[in-house]
Amino acid sequence: MRQHPLHRLARWLWQSRNALARTVRAALLPLSALYGAVVWVRAALYRVGLLTPRPLPLPSVAVGNRAVGGAGKTPLAAWIAAFYAARGRTPGILLRGHGGDEPRVHERLVPGAVVVPNPDRVAGAAQALAGGADVLVLDDAFQTLAVRRDLNLVLVSAEDVRLPPWLLPAGPWRESGSALRRADAVVVTRKRAGAEEARGRAAALAARWPGKPVAVVHLALDHLEGMLSGGRVETAALTGRHVVAVAGIADPESYAVQVRAAGASVQLVAYQDHHPYDEADLARLVRAQAAADYVVVTEKDAVKLRHRWPADAREPLVAILTVRWEHNGEAIVQALDALPVVPRRF
Repeated sequence: MRQHPLHRLARWLWQSRNALARTVRAALLPLSALYGAVVWVRAALYRVGLLTPRPLPLPSVAVGNRAVGGAGKTPLAAWIAAFYAARGRTPGILLRGHGGDEPRVHERLVPGAVVVPNPDRVAGAAQALAGGADVLVLDDAFQTLAVRRDLNLVLVSAEDVRLPPWLLPAGPWRESGSALRRADAVVVTRKRAGAEEARGRAAALAARWPGKPVAVVHLALDHLEGMLSGGRVETAALTGRHVVAVAGIADPESYAVQVRAAGASVQLVAYQDHHPYDEADLARLVRAQAAADYVVVTEKDAVKLRHRWPADAREPLVAILTVRWEHNGEAIVQALDALPVVPRRF
């Protein structure tokens, strides 16, 4: 793997079970307590009305999660935007703008959506409104308390149950579990966790938060596409093949599992999230393409590689994921349908 040293350190700190990692986590607990106090005070100020969230000019859905890393926010936000587009609405997708890759991914996943990367969500909403949007999807916005939203969805990764329970920096959590009280609905996502494990996590959350809808979604590999040609390739083409899986995302191991589920022998080449590919990286991938049966890249990486790929090299395949509701998806659909259709003005 080629990842930023801080990414490697965080992964070791939060995932390793050896004595040194446990000792370092324990040493960081005072900082986690301080961080937690700051987060609690901030949330309390909004809760009691001393700080007031700003309104948005359109009906809005926020998608986010408690943990640092890949719970599936981007594919679910894109699914929600596509849901509204299929109903004749024009979704505006508001992003914080990390890395420059996610806006292009959303533009490809939801043609016709108004995609706005802007750390100021209110200004971004105004841009989306000016661009013709009539409903907003806020990606990675569960902690964005400064703006009001009509529907607040929080994602909980079924894989996160294996992580230490501490807040940052001793653990991966941005907020404690009590933050789920702000959510209108909870979506348990699974990539490499089993279906029963995800259903068990959902049942525990439903018991903890009675009356709050809890759904389960499987983020699975649906098919592949030629990175340059766009031609569709079924996953059966990977069965029994040597595949180099390339991922510059937050959770590359889950991506490797998704590709391996197609029956491939997978060699993972992992980079840091939002990795800026340089010429050396490109040359490495071209060599890998020559040696392997297939090189398979994520959609996030494809938008950065597509226009730089040498014309004389065999094209990689792009892994196209799908959102498969496995439990209580109808509750999420009902909540999305309940949003008003008429735009609200300031």
